[in-house]
Amino acid sequence: MSDGRLSRTKAQERVAPAPIFVLVEPQMGENIGAAARAMLNFGVSGLRLVNPRDGWPNPKAAAMASGAAIVIDQARVFETVDEAVADCKYVIAATARRRELMLPVLDPVEAATALLKRIDVGENCAILFGGERNGLSSDDVARADAILSVPVNPAFASLNLSQAALIAAYEWSRAQDYGVVGSPLADEPAASREDVTRLIDHLETELEKAGYFYPPEKRASMARNLRAAFTRAGFTDTEVRSLRGAVKALANRKIHHDKT
Repeated sequence: MSDGRLSRTKAQERVAPAPIFVLVEPQMGENIGAAARAMLNFGVSGLRLVNPRDGWPNPKAAAMASGAAIVIDQARVFETVDEAVADCKYVIAATARRRELMLPVLDPVEAATALLKRIDVGENCAILFGGERNGLSSDDVARADAILSVPVNPAFASLNLSQAALIAAYEWSRAQDYGVVGSPLADEPAASREDVTRLIDHLETELEKAGYFYPPEKRASMARNLRAAFTRAGFTDTEVRSLRGAVKALANRKIHHDKT
């Protein structure tokens, strides 16, 4: 085992492109620090925080990181999940399976392989981890392309934040060692999550105007299912632009029809 005294420079030299770990509404600084240490153990340094409960920077996180200062020092803070993954092309949510969203469910090896194929061609990718108390919400999961599910004992299925981060980082490290063959990517890169989010927001706005979300009490689940479907489709930049144009054309047609 390492004695934890690896210098910041040496640690940085050993960090290659890797998935970004996004901790959504983490509570305790100690848990953030433990996750950071687990990340750097396996060569992952990109850490993003969404609304950390106790603010940032957090001295308890730095103390618990125990040598993983490069992860803590470079951590970025965001107000929303959308902002945290705006520049990402592929996002996996680490959570128990959400059957209502119909997302692909990957085990840790499959998730690491899927991430490696994309990161190898220069795409930003992320893994979402939920807070200690409630995990990821259904709305957060709907923003992902797939679910990472760890095959734990069903009678005691709870993993803490650092454990989940450790498993994901470890399998990522193994995937790099073994390598992968081929790539599922199209000739044109996938659209950024920010552009896909804008498309979905545009569509929801026009559907709202058209009275699609009925009855009102089902609006949230209907919107969530639409978001999950569009997110997992893996649209390219050209496809997103085409769909934005189609939504705009349909909206303008309705406006023109209403005036005649």
